[in-house]
Amino acid sequence: MTLPPSTPGGGLAIRAAAGADLDAMVRLLAVLFSLEADYRPDAERQRRGLALLLAEPDARVLVAEAGGRAVGMATVQLVVSTAEGAFSALVEDVVVEAAWRGRGAGQSLLSAAEAWARERGATRLQLLADRENAPALRFYERNGWRTTQLVCWRRGGA
Repeated sequence: MTLPPSTPGGGLAIRAAAGADLDAMVRLLAVLFSLEADYRPDAERQRRGLALLLAEPDARVLVAEAGGRAVGMATVQLVVSTAEGAFSALVEDVVVEAAWRGRGAGQSLLSAAEAWARERGATRLQLLADRENAPALRFYERNGWRTTQLVCWRRGGA
């Protein structure tokens, strides 16, 4: 199913990403990962990860486009939740260029990710955010996201 573009205020369109967006998305991820303590920008890794997501039927990569170029992005992937007895969706890689923040792009990306996930039966969405990124935490809270008692752990990776 193709995601129809939406046009929120400010001349932005939210649409499904394509291979032609890879360079712009790698650039956006460099911005995001430079803000997060647990990750580092690595163009080759990000390009590989994005290519995997673009080919994955249970995932969607979204871009916010303005003036013919990507100014924001988000990814969403389905996982099975035994707690829900249904699909849950993991939202990641939410980033908007500084010049476009506060203009509806991030909110529109989250709405499009949620719509995609709900159409596929997801009953819950979840995401991770850097605990030191106060502007992002306020953004998610304003958009109806709430913290849980769970703590993220990881093993492996860079």
